[in-house]
Amino acid sequence: MPITSILKNADIFYELTNTQLELVASICEERTYQTGDVVFAENTAGDELYVIAEGEVEIQLDPAMIGEDDDIGPRTIATMRRGQSFGEVALVDQGLRSAAARCTRHNTQLLIVPRDKLMLLCDTYPQLGYRLMRNLAADLAMKIRNTDLQVREHLTWSPPQSD
Repeated sequence: MPITSILKNADIFYELTNTQLELVASICEERTYQTGDVVFAENTAGDELYVIAEGEVEIQLDPAMIGEDDDIGPRTIATMRRGQSFGEVALVDQGLRSAAARCTRHNTQLLIVPRDKLMLLCDTYPQLGYRLMRNLAADLAMKIRNTDLQVREHLTWSPPQSD
């Protein structure tokens, strides 16, 4: 499947023209991962956006990173599939990854979009940049709302902790 077709189906590239999609496709790198492969680890530097062309990726948090019981192991907080993107926060702040990403399907194909090249495209083509940043804001807002709901459910439905 051509890269532009994959990008066209990703929410983060919603309403980009065919020419704009071709520009983004020109900076993408394709990579294939296997079941269990770590795309990136929690608390590592990040400067790439990922779009799933085929396969499945789990976004995981490790409770040990915040001093919780480390016998539990990583907890999956989201499962991403074809057309979905992850790693968007790296486009905004270049901070440390807030979670890990691990492949759960054989031959998972990802499109990797480097931040520096994407920002150059956005600067060079302001209409592309506007649409992309609007979509990025909408995507992050949806993920924040979902996280907020999960936190509310946890606080409301968790059994009381005994001291």
